[in-house]
This record gives sequence, C-alpha cells and structure tokens, in this order.
Amino acid sequence: MEDLLQVIVRGLVNCPDKVGIDVDDSAQDGLIVYRVVVDDSDMGRVIGKKGRIAKSIRQIVKTAAAKRNLKVAVEIG
Repeated sequence: MEDLLQVIVRGLVNCPDKVGIDVDDSAQDGLIVYRVVVDDSDMGRVIGKKGRIAKSIRQIVKTAAAKRNLKVAVEIG
C-alpha cells in the first residue's frame, strides 16, 4: 500500500523528493494509518479543489487494501 501511495502522490507534486509517508499500524482493531507529508507548496495539489483529489487518493488506497482484507486510512498533512 505504501508503494502505491508513493507513486500516486509523487506523480502529483512538483517536489517529489519531499514526499514522506509515515505508517502507523499500532491500532488494536487492525487499522493501518498512512500519513502523507508533502512540501507546503504542493499541499493544494494533493488536496485538490474541495478535497476531490484527496478523496480519490483515499478511495484508490482503500480499494487496493480491501483486496487484501486490510483496513486503511489516509491522512494528508
């Protein structure tokens, strides 16, 4: 999942070398949280108008995770 998220986010931003993804899988219910960190100048590119791009990213990752019976959440900040 992390690789998929890297590919998607790096394709959207102007500074792909500043993309960072932190993984938190310590939740007891099996939820894996991916925190995406980008350069401040690229934040709008990742979130999009009215959050549409962020919603799409979340949906793609959740769909890929569902095929592996995983529960994931994507946080952008």
